[in-house]
Amino acid sequence: MPKPRETAVYTHGHHESVLRSHTWRTAANSAAYLLGSLKPHMRVLDIGCGPGTITADLAELVPDGHVTGVDHAPGILERARATAAERGLTNVDFAVADVHALDFPDDSFCVVHAHQVLQHVGDPVRALREMRRVTRPGGFIAVRDADYAAMTWYPESPGLDDWLDLYHRVSRSNGGEPDAGRRLKAWALRAGFGSADITATSATWTFATPAERAWWSGLWADRTLASAYAERATGGGHATGERLRAVSRAWREWGEREDGWFTVLHGEILCRKEA
Repeated sequence: MPKPRETAVYTHGHHESVLRSHTWRTAANSAAYLLGSLKPHMRVLDIGCGPGTITADLAELVPDGHVTGVDHAPGILERARATAAERGLTNVDFAVADVHALDFPDDSFCVVHAHQVLQHVGDPVRALREMRRVTRPGGFIAVRDADYAAMTWYPESPGLDDWLDLYHRVSRSNGGEPDAGRRLKAWALRAGFGSADITATSATWTFATPAERAWWSGLWADRTLASAYAERATGGGHATGERLRAVSRAWREWGEREDGWFTVLHGEILCRKEA
């Protein structure tokens, strides 16, 4: 078997401004398309589990089963374990893993789930093949990814236009694909899934209330200046510190607009492995 391509550099890192977003995520707001397929006895693999909030929700939904959360970054797993412990969950464990080469036997899980993962990996088609390999016949592979080019907002903001252009360039220079959402079905077909076995859907997050705008704009304003993304933007020659400060100000200005509205489009695929 050929050696898997090296995983792309994770653009965001795990700065507090990033975890502010990741810990907000739940199975309800980030994996609703999967929930109707879950059964209490199922064994689930959650890839790219981060701080473990979705993982913990999945564990509660399979009380007679088990959930394994994995992430490529060892440090974040302590946060995930703490999340599970705080909720008193005993049917969940965590491990370090690379989605290109999962350290699990064939046919190990009823469901393999990945939220906001494939946009950050070096070879998403190989990742999907690995996810299918460790899924039991008749089981499901569930993948959801944002599509940055499809994000839209009001009112118009040259600063946010600059943010989007900059984010695309930084992410792609790191080996990722920020417009992954629209590509999920195509990647699944290339990974060997039949068209009839793929259910492709989409869903959005919308930020429009004063509290939502303040939260969303604040985390991006901070992320633009202080996260690994900021370091990679300047270190890679994509932006100066002055440009990042201007983008950060644009985020805060948008967040203060009473008429402000922002939506994040996600592509979703629910693939069934042939029995």
